Amino acid sequence: MSLIVMKFGGTSVADAEAISHVAAILMEQWASDHRIVAVVSAMSGVTDLLTRGVCAAATGDGSVCRHIAEEILHRTCEVAQQLIASNVARQAVLTAAAYVLASYVDVCQSVHVLAEATPRVLDRATSCGELLVADLLAAHLCAKGCPSEAIHPAQVIVTDDTFQNALPMLPETKAKCSQLLAPLLSRGNIPVLGGFIGATSEGVITTLGRGGSDFSAAVLGQALDADEVWIWTDVDGVMSADPRLVEDARVIPVLSYAEVGELAYFGAAVLHPRTIRPLVDRRIPLRIKNTFRPQSSGTRIEPEANPTPGTVKAVTHIQGLSMVTVEGRGMLGVPGIAARTFEAVARCKANVLMISQASSEQSICFVIPASDVACVRGELEETFALEIARCEIDRVGALDGMGVVTALGAGMRGVTGVAGRLFTALARHGVNIIAIAQGSSECSVSVVVQESDGERAVRAIHEEVMRS
Repeated sequence: MSLIVMKFGGTSVADAEAISHVAAILMEQWASDHRIVAVVSAMSGVTDLLTRGVCAAATGDGSVCRHIAEEILHRTCEVAQQLIASNVARQAVLTAAAYVLASYVDVCQSVHVLAEATPRVLDRATSCGELLVADLLAAHLCAKGCPSEAIHPAQVIVTDDTFQNALPMLPETKAKCSQLLAPLLSRGNIPVLGGFIGATSEGVITTLGRGGSDFSAAVLGQALDADEVWIWTDVDGVMSADPRLVEDARVIPVLSYAEVGELAYFGAAVLHPRTIRPLVDRRIPLRIKNTFRPQSSGTRIEPEANPTPGTVKAVTHIQGLSMVTVEGRGMLGVPGIAARTFEAVARCKANVLMISQASSEQSICFVIPASDVACVRGELEETFALEIARCEIDRVGALDGMGVVTALGAGMRGVTGVAGRLFTALARHGVNIIAIAQGSSECSVSVVVQESDGERAVRAIHEEVMRS
């Protein structure tokens, strides 16, 4: 009897019909003698609403959060009316929802008084939506004759205290899973947990970052030593390109951990970037499937895929970036320049997506989100103030309006001519390449282009994907 952790995203639980569809999927697998743990996101838009209420309170408007709480409670009530026939069971769910949302309003009122929303407070306030869906789904499953119980994720997933981006602690989480989830699974129950949420060892609520429900499912899969983790979403699987940009984008049937890790890092929205890490040690396969087309085979992610030599599987595109350059003739052969550069970047907590250095050692360039440029540039100018005064470093510059386009596929590894084909395709479509980087894994080649050229670059490379 296999154990599967199934995660359902916000569009998969958007309303009563969608939640009913999720329940049908779970019951089908449960009836096939699988042991199931369900992880759910908040209903579409709810986390954004909760965040808006907190931010409004911090800027002086304490009424917005009350209206939001009323709106969410009304939406929950409508869904409960359609899903839960028993008055007693329905009232229990709505009483719990009212308590959760009243607590949210209390937190917002505290924010209103203090005029500050700390990361710890944001975690407490924005963790409500998933709890409501978990209660609704568990009650609906019970009403359908499938034993189920909603479990607060703070009782199971133990994290550090990095609020807004907490890191789960495996030994403690594994112990909690053994205490709380294993007995339910042994009795044939389906535990339902809200995703994205954890708690410190002292019981303080944390979150794993936006989109962290995927990560929650992977952590539970690792802690429970699951046979597979399935991520249910609103697309048929991982696509070879964004279908909004490329009409003939196709589902990729099989990917390796390394390939999907690169895809997630370079902007493929189908998977949270940290999802793969917990699965690697246990070599747990991951599936991406469409909640609304469950018959579709989706994408299977395995420890090791069998790539076809020379093939490019996918192309991704990230916008809203800037390229920062540190350059100067005095940098040649001077040790420590790169270390000092990225220590300055780290002080701004900026995410570096790509790095390229000239072989002459006279320049280093790297790509960061445009929102971090002012801080990073200021830190670099302060760090290298002496070198700039001596003209050893000529300038710290930034090019705005950049994008990174990345071609991925393990089949690129060690094959002559793949990069050449990509660059020829870009040239044929009139795309100017500003910088290039290739990872040592040889699973990806990234190029920096003008943001206005990004979509054209994706389509140009995708033609090579389709020909592979």
